[in-house]
Amino acid sequence: MNKREEEKLCRQEEKLRKEIERTERLSVYEKEYGMYRYICGIDEVGRGPLAGPVVAGAVILPKDDPVLYLNDSKKLSEKKREMLYDEIMEKAVATGIGIVGPQRIDEINILQATYEAMRMAIADLPVQPDILLNDAVTIPGVEILQVPIIKGDAKSVSIAAASIIAKVTRDRLMVEYDKILPGYDLASNKGYGTKAHIAGLKEHGPSPIHRATFIKNFV
Repeated sequence: MNKREEEKLCRQEEKLRKEIERTERLSVYEKEYGMYRYICGIDEVGRGPLAGPVVAGAVILPKDDPVLYLNDSKKLSEKKREMLYDEIMEKAVATGIGIVGPQRIDEINILQATYEAMRMAIADLPVQPDILLNDAVTIPGVEILQVPIIKGDAKSVSIAAASIIAKVTRDRLMVEYDKILPGYDLASNKGYGTKAHIAGLKEHGPSPIHRATFIKNFV
């Protein structure tokens, strides 16, 4: 091995060491509650968009096989999220998804719809969690022990993993919606109120996946 290759290898090893250390720091809550067998992270995406569902993810990660590079899904590139999604789905002890659509959001409000999606995600898990690490909220109507963590998707590997599977699931849905509901730029904006989306809304009016309670100022 020549000097350049040696230096490259050293840099890669140093990078990996730092990532392992960062992942350890993100596992503080998982260690604190390590006496529980199934620790489940819960997070949601899609509370703010004008269109599409709110989606919750639930993930129980293995204790002995860490997934590296986990982070709040908003801080990761689309390519990185897709790669991590595949790794999470492959390695996780269990994953669950809950999806609540626009009509239900209009009916019960976005906060209640978020709780509903989270309950659905928990129910979708093939195993029953012993404890839930939630991003910021306490979910009503759930008997399992809950630990709400403010900015949890940046402080817990389990919540970060849940945020990634929720985000990738929702983004893929919005790309599919864009194919059947053109004119709103949904593949790019994922339902959020961008300039192009609002222009499309004013031109075409609301689609079946728009949230009536969210678009009152635009139509």
